[in-house]
Amino acid sequence: MKQWYETLFENYGNQYDHEPFTQGTSGECDFIEAELGYDKSLKLLDIGCGTGRHAIDLTRRGYSVTGVDLSEAQLKKAREKALEEGLEVRFIKADARELPFEEEFDAALMLCEGGFPLMETDEMNFEILRNAAKALKRPGKLIFTTLNGLFPLFNSIDRFHEEGREQREESRQDDQGNEIASYKSEHFDLMTFRDHNVTTFTDDDGVEHQLVCSERYYVPSEITWLLKSLGFKTIEIFGAKLGAFSRADKLTKDDFEMLVIASI
Repeated sequence: MKQWYETLFENYGNQYDHEPFTQGTSGECDFIEAELGYDKSLKLLDIGCGTGRHAIDLTRRGYSVTGVDLSEAQLKKAREKALEEGLEVRFIKADARELPFEEEFDAALMLCEGGFPLMETDEMNFEILRNAAKALKRPGKLIFTTLNGLFPLFNSIDRFHEEGREQREESRQDDQGNEIASYKSEHFDLMTFRDHNVTTFTDDDGVEHQLVCSERYYVPSEITWLLKSLGFKTIEIFGAKLGAFSRADKLTKDDFEMLVIASI
């Protein structure tokens, strides 16, 4: 039986790039470059690369990037985009819980919930972190974003998504007339820190779907403990602003996502 995230991304390559949360690529890559010291000799791994937006942007800037994703539809779109620009990017279909790499990359990226924390169990989410750590050279750096567990304790998840659509038409179209996904939280479980929600989206064939989803929110202390158990020496956590990652943004209860920078 397919999991919700497999169904969501099996025919969503074109529509995905129109979603509001995919519009901050350039600014996010500016931050990544700075974190890497602008060293273009580094080999980068983009876990859950989707349509390759970060992998392609960083390749365009001169880095060697390998992108992995579970969705063939997302990877097909990524390869098409890279080909259009004449860029050589290695895109591989792989499960983030079972990556084939060992001490191969100088840095790993996992942005916009690229796999972690979408898995159905905490153990599976941990396997993604473990595989990311295994893929890194020593020293190596992991940069990722994940859902901030402080947010749903103080805020409405539904209201957050509504605010992102307030200026759009009731048909859920973006400014170019493309359908965008909507999310309705059914229940946030304080015992598991999982949000159970219904996601409504339109696939690349124009067919609307509704999926029952479960996403894991993490508090900073959990992330720190998980990464320390994998051998990361320094773990820094910040607020994650779309397209504007910054070390100056202290994580607060009002940040929907957290930005994690860990060195091993």
